[in-house]
Amino acid sequence: MKILHLADLHIGKMIYEQSLLEDQKYMLQQIIEIVEQEKIEAVLIAGDIYDRSVPPGEAVEVLNDFLNTLIKQLKVKVFMIAGNHDSKERLNFGSRILENDGLYIQTNYDGQIRKVALSDQINVYLLPFLKPIEVRPYFPDEKIENYNDAMKCIMQNETIDSSKINLLMAHQFVTNCQNSPERCDSEVTPVGGIENVEASNFDAFDYVALGHIHGPQRIGKDTIRYAGTMLKYSFSEVNHHKSAVVITIDETTKQLDYALLPLKPLRDMRVLKGPIQELLKPENYQGTNTDDYIKAILTNSEAIYDAIGQMRKVYPHTLSLEIENCQTSFGQEEWQKLEKIKKKSEFELFEDFYQFQNNRPLDEEQTKMVQDAIQKVKE
Repeated sequence: MKILHLADLHIGKMIYEQSLLEDQKYMLQQIIEIVEQEKIEAVLIAGDIYDRSVPPGEAVEVLNDFLNTLIKQLKVKVFMIAGNHDSKERLNFGSRILENDGLYIQTNYDGQIRKVALSDQINVYLLPFLKPIEVRPYFPDEKIENYNDAMKCIMQNETIDSSKINLLMAHQFVTNCQNSPERCDSEVTPVGGIENVEASNFDAFDYVALGHIHGPQRIGKDTIRYAGTMLKYSFSEVNHHKSAVVITIDETTKQLDYALLPLKPLRDMRVLKGPIQELLKPENYQGTNTDDYIKAILTNSEAIYDAIGQMRKVYPHTLSLEIENCQTSFGQEEWQKLEKIKKKSEFELFEDFYQFQNNRPLDEEQTKMVQDAIQKVKE
């Protein structure tokens, strides 16, 4: 059996006020072609189906068309879980009716991970994005202070049949021995490690289909994977190689293999750097796709008239423009200061701010108040 692992579609995404719906339709059609060519029997979509909790009508139509093709035309079973960007109520609407057609949607946790038998030998477990507060009511006697506590408690209360092939879908910030996955600017960075979920919690599963991180990558071992996004969603992702994960399972031997199939976008996302006159020379852009999404970093020292207008004559989808020269560049001393700030804790940052604002340090009572407030926010 072949299964396709996708995640973080973010349908309806906009960058710099540019809608990506046309690009997303193109990618979803490419995924449909992969499903046909590879004879995929099931598709796992591990959260962040939409880019926001209230998606625009056009985004809903794009998803409807995609699912209709998979389920009605290609007769493929589809499994979806809610991510942190999704509205659980909206995504869940009509889900029980749709199961008759082979679409399984899970948006909530009710004290047990939902299990669906994909075949006699393969089970799919659907675990949507969860916060500790959503887990505590089901385990009132357990101490659940953070995301890892919540996940550990969930897994300890599950009975996994090891004689079967068990696949888990999850949408969390999964780390391996505190080693974090590679992230990009388009993702929210967890503060203080409170959102970390250790990969060892999933040892009972044969494959863990993760969503949440935009770069495709393994966590600890090959069978715990972030699929990544189908498109580059920020200029910090320009070096990503987007792909779809095809999982091949031999139900007789319980052998599981995977392959990464590259996804080619309608428009790539690129960063161009140099003097504007060099970037606009025909010999420097001929043979490239000038329709790509462009971030231009101009190194001219002199003022430039209508720089973005000039860039868009050649690169119509220039979305961002920055000036970088000796007048704007950080010196070594500034970078060192910035690195020191990045290493400080939340309390140390607030302490510095208070000292700067009031010209005196926090007293003992204030220190305790701030530390308690930070701890409550983390919980």
